[in-house]
Amino acid sequence: MDIDTEALFAPITINGHAVKNRLSVAPMTRISATEDGRATETMSHYYERFARGGFGTVITEGIYTDQAFSQGYVQQPGMTDEVQANAWKPVVKNIKSHGAFAIAQMMHAGAISQANRFRDTTVGPSSVQPKGEQMTFYHGNGGYALPAAITDEQIADAIAAMAASAARAIEVAGFDAIEIHGANSYLLDQFLTDYTNTRADRWGGVTENRVRLILETFKAVRGKLGAKTPVGVRISQGKVNDYHHKWADAERDAEIIFGGLADAGADFIHVTEFEAWKPAFASGGPSLMNLARRYAPKAVILANGSLHNVEQAVAVLNDGADIIAIARGALANPDLPKRLLDRGALNDFDPTILGPIANIKESELAM
Repeated sequence: MDIDTEALFAPITINGHAVKNRLSVAPMTRISATEDGRATETMSHYYERFARGGFGTVITEGIYTDQAFSQGYVQQPGMTDEVQANAWKPVVKNIKSHGAFAIAQMMHAGAISQANRFRDTTVGPSSVQPKGEQMTFYHGNGGYALPAAITDEQIADAIAAMAASAARAIEVAGFDAIEIHGANSYLLDQFLTDYTNTRADRWGGVTENRVRLILETFKAVRGKLGAKTPVGVRISQGKVNDYHHKWADAERDAEIIFGGLADAGADFIHVTEFEAWKPAFASGGPSLMNLARRYAPKAVILANGSLHNVEQAVAVLNDGADIIAIARGALANPDLPKRLLDRGALNDFDPTILGPIANIKESELAM
């Protein structure tokens, strides 16, 4: 192994839990659960490939957390009851059998839900039409529904359900850690986003109010799990339906958001941008990942965004990230860490893996 990649294979600790290297599989929606939200044998094989291939951390796709408004996609997996939690057991066992750290991502789709077997309507922070079109590779069709403004009671229910699902993920399914999905235009990010959150109550207005749902959800999950289970949050500016969005107050917003997570005690912060190393705001300025490091100095920082290039990944580690989360590169190379160690050639990403529907393909499991 040459010196350039050595940093990728240094161990790290997240809240007392050892992680064997700095390479993680990023969360990716693959809609391969049963219709009633149970993880499948196909999913078990899919996730195990990454762990067997040497990734130190495996983060799941977004898991819906309640039997109300959280589900976003057809055949999305859930964690809303014991049946769903038990279905995850073989998946987690397979990941951990290869020494990988297993993180469950908890997600509430909010206003950009495309399919929900529990409700025919959607909710968001405000009754604002979501931008863009539903994603066809997740069985979406046409524009998003106009959401109803979520009530205080429904907010409390969503927070409690997120915490209860996190507890099931740890205590029943056997995951090592929890990632709260506060990114990419799902419900928590909808509250953070100025144009989707026009509320005049304590959940809306200034950035300190708009980040409140993320922080309150984190505190509820932490309260349910205790201090020893690693809990982190995924944060982004861009969205699945608004690719180029930037925070209006730029670095001041970054200070409020990442500083708030630091004060709350987030064990890790997973920052995702299209190109993780690029300036977050002004040309020549710091990246969003770099700002997370600055304002949450004690948290482990995961960086995601076009980092399948090895030189780029190493450069980002040297710029403040602790762990590199890889999506397309992991789909193309489920054994990417082993290939790096063996100096093997890397496969290019083939977009047909995610088309016409983004479910897990037999051809992937044969890789």
